[in-house]
Amino acid sequence: MRKKTIKKRTENHKKHTGKAPGTLVYTGVKTDKLLQIESFDYTKETLNERVLTNIEEAKSFKNSNSVTWVNIDGLNAINEIENIGKQYELHPLVLEDIVNTTQRPKIDEYDDYLFIVLKMLYYDTDENIVIEQVSFVLGENYVLSFQESEGDVFDNVRDRLRIGNGRIRSLKSDYLLYALIDAVVDNYFSIIETLGNKIEDLETDLFAGNSRENINIEVQQLKREILKVRRAIFPLREIINRVEKGEHTLIYPKTITYYRDIYDHLIQVSENIDIYREMIWSLMDMYMTTISNKMNEVMKVLTIMSSIFIPLTFLAGIYGMNFEYIPELQHRNGYFVLLAVMLVIFIALLIYFKRKKWL
Repeated sequence: MRKKTIKKRTENHKKHTGKAPGTLVYTGVKTDKLLQIESFDYTKETLNERVLTNIEEAKSFKNSNSVTWVNIDGLNAINEIENIGKQYELHPLVLEDIVNTTQRPKIDEYDDYLFIVLKMLYYDTDENIVIEQVSFVLGENYVLSFQESEGDVFDNVRDRLRIGNGRIRSLKSDYLLYALIDAVVDNYFSIIETLGNKIEDLETDLFAGNSRENINIEVQQLKREILKVRRAIFPLREIINRVEKGEHTLIYPKTITYYRDIYDHLIQVSENIDIYREMIWSLMDMYMTTISNKMNEVMKVLTIMSSIFIPLTFLAGIYGMNFEYIPELQHRNGYFVLLAVMLVIFIALLIYFKRKKWL
């Protein structure tokens, strides 16, 4: 498994080797899935939700008076993404980062738009953590979102736009970006909660002595999951901190408070990750201690058995020697006397070990 991971990272790196800056190279898994584009164009009173059939249709939203969210699924469609980049006058390096799925979460500020990359986390059907890159471009009256594949955590945002209640349709595109990032961060809590439940279950099993054969593998898998989550979430704090303390004209002062709330949530998530990380290390120590205790119990039983049979073996060894003149050998009941002495020694040792609480 490790060899496959290293090979995949090496291949992703090779895809960029020798390429000119700004060259679009998709580093994810190639699929035959077609590009899907959906748009939510809205004002306080109206909403126009559409599934776009052509990337050219997205151009009309750039200079409209309404606020528009254009969501694009499918980063392997290099030509279409390059086309929409030209329509919205995005920098080639921005487009390069969009299709580079190994990009670290970050924020780049340009004159007329903001570019943000973050990681969306969720569990698949096999309860494995999936890390998907999501990129946002914030303009004066639009938000572009780019995802690797279909399916996300934005359904609640879509419902809020359709219903029209609350402030999401009353405020500008900076609040829409906040709502999308907040949906991603809120999903972090469910990931952390699931990880916490797994850790607590393992901890309960270890305390109860129900250590399964592969429990060490489960602990190692949990440790890797924690590291993956930590690597995906921690850089986002820096991003939100820059948005909160920045002075970009696209982020209005009354929206800063909401971004500050995201930052508070990220601090809470980060603290939980650190706690669970320490718990994972404690679980490993506990597992090793449990194994050591079991080994000690085995050695204890073997030592007691050896201690009991040492004097018996000593007596049997003496009377098993081939000397002709051993006094007790000529005794009529010597054999039964020796067995009785051995039995008495055996019982006496058992009583002694019992009183010492060694048994």
